[in-house]
Amino acid sequence: MAKYSKKAGEKVEDTMHEMKEGKLKSGSGKKVTSKKQAVAIGLSEARKEGAKVPKKK
Repeated sequence: MAKYSKKAGEKVEDTMHEMKEGKLKSGSGKKVTSKKQAVAIGLSEARKEGAKVPKKK
């Protein structure tokens, strides 16, 4: 598994909590239900904040 920075891990943790509470929305505004999608959103947000996250393939 890929190793991410602590800040990125915290961001993913936050998005997972949002998903479980039903508050996480995708770009189109629909509710996110998949764990993979929640992780991807968390990493994307961490990337925007400047956390050390590998580039998308």
